[in-house]
Amino acid sequence: MPRRVSCLTNGVLPLTNDESTAPNAGTQAELRIVAQGRFLDLVCRGRWEFIRRRNATGVVLVVAVTPHGKLLLVEQYRPPVDSQVIELPAGLVNDQVGISVESCAEAARRELLEETGYDAGQLREIFSGPSSAGLTDEQVSIFLATGLQKIHAGGGVENENIVVHEVPLAEAFEWLDAQHNAGRKVDVRVYAGIHIAAKHLT
Repeated sequence: MPRRVSCLTNGVLPLTNDESTAPNAGTQAELRIVAQGRFLDLVCRGRWEFIRRRNATGVVLVVAVTPHGKLLLVEQYRPPVDSQVIELPAGLVNDQVGISVESCAEAARRELLEETGYDAGQLREIFSGPSSAGLTDEQVSIFLATGLQKIHAGGGVENENIVVHEVPLAEAFEWLDAQHNAGRKVDVRVYAGIHIAAKHLT
């Protein structure tokens, strides 16, 4: 059973006068663990509960475009939404056993190669920021990968069973519509990736 340390009092979070009146209530409050899983903690700060990863220091997303103008997307089954999901190549930073310190750029290159089979000749960080600020403290760094060279078939590691899609950038929106109509879900960050590619490569 996960260890549980509740920050609730009779189902209601205890508030100080400062917490109940400040516009940014809870920003300086003590961080408390509510429940622990294998990879995630449920924590609270002031009145706010959110998720924190236990096994990584960040997340990377890769907007990868081939020399022929094709955007690399991946498809895999995601248990939380019980569906196949179309996504940008992505992964965790510093979650690898045996690697003591991994930069975001190193993680982006590794994840791109693992999932798609492509290595990047050029890898540039575009920006970073919170992935879902109301749900988690997770920070995502988005990289643009160009000068791609095919090394192997991709598909991920262990039991990931990733399907790689090479989608002409000019047809990406129509292709995503077709995937949605076929019953697959599309990660909304894919649409941000299309705009990033269009802005920096055209």
